[in-house]
Amino acid sequence: MGKLERSFFARDTLTVAQELLGKILVHQIEGTTLKGMIVETEAYLGLSDKAAHSYSGKITKRVETMYKQPGTAYVYFIWGMHYCLNLITAKEGVPEGVLIRAIEPIENIEQMVFNRFNKRTEELTSYQKRNITNGPGKLTQAMKIDGSLNNTDLCKDILYVEEGLAKTFKIQIAKRIGIDYAQEAIDYPYRFYIKDNPYVSKL
Repeated sequence: MGKLERSFFARDTLTVAQELLGKILVHQIEGTTLKGMIVETEAYLGLSDKAAHSYSGKITKRVETMYKQPGTAYVYFIWGMHYCLNLITAKEGVPEGVLIRAIEPIENIEQMVFNRFNKRTEELTSYQKRNITNGPGKLTQAMKIDGSLNNTDLCKDILYVEEGLAKTFKIQIAKRIGIDYAQEAIDYPYRFYIKDNPYVSKL
């Protein structure tokens, strides 16, 4: 499957957020290829979106990556315990991006399970089996994505996105999750997920 080029990301953020569904997130690490199909995303529209880190327009050390060229990874730390992966969109200088909320593991799943739980797949509880990559902090742990990958060029060979299989799914649209501080932006329908996929974080 071919790697997505920068032109894919350099478009309307809401369009990119939807078209990322079904694509394959890839991390090449220590000689191992970890892959998962993107099943849930959220769009963040920068200066006009009170839920976005870049809403104030102030360029801080934390958000400066959001102003980089489309196809850049913005990885940040939340709640003192989780990393989240965003893919920068639109154009350079416009701080918009797409949060990858959930993936379905498809390659080297055993390694991803070990990264999450320090166990083999057959040792997992039923709860753990349902919670491998169904959330933004869970998928980054499973795929060993951390702050060292912030500002990574997604068009190179470490962290990138591949074309997926032919689209055979329906897209559901919903409000974003965990942004109670965002006033009217709480209600924006900027979350997208594959209908009936078991790895979606919240139905």
